[in-house]
Amino acid sequence: MLEDLVRRSRSYRRFDQAATIARSTLEQLVDVARLCPSGMNRQSLKYLLSCAEPTNALIFPRLAWAGFLKDWPGPAEGERPTGYIVVLNDKRVAENPGCDHGIAAQTILLAAVERGLGGCMIGSIQRNELARELSLADHLEVLLVIALGRPAEAVVVESVAEGGDTRYWRDEQQVHHVPKRALDELIVG
Repeated sequence: MLEDLVRRSRSYRRFDQAATIARSTLEQLVDVARLCPSGMNRQSLKYLLSCAEPTNALIFPRLAWAGFLKDWPGPAEGERPTGYIVVLNDKRVAENPGCDHGIAAQTILLAAVERGLGGCMIGSIQRNELARELSLADHLEVLLVIALGRPAEAVVVESVAEGGDTRYWRDEQQVHHVPKRALDELIVG
């Protein structure tokens, strides 16, 4: 059921690095995303897949992991993603992808959950450096990076506390807490 997939799809930032991801799994995830709607059906998105440690090692340091966790530099060795999907826009097809990359990335994450994986959609990227490290052609623009792996952390959804603070946080046991606004706060009129 879709609602169950959405409830289980969290922004996981720590993974079991011993649980590798096959390239064929990454290809399956992109194959699901390619079926998504696309503005004017341009289909300008392209994907760079990485499940090899040397390429993963190029991608990892170009990402910022959790803006609200100021003292946390990101997953430690042993907790890093074992796969990445770098979502690109082919500027020869469309100068602006609109919201296509968000639709595709969410679809990839839901398909990952269905396969027992988890991930994190990352927009805080050293884009120019990553493009250079990956030897991307000039017409390919880095939009997002999806980090993937077998989750190695608990993520709990809870109600936003009085005062409306939506910042995520970790408790003493390293459980990741994600406050969500109530439905009646979201519907207008």
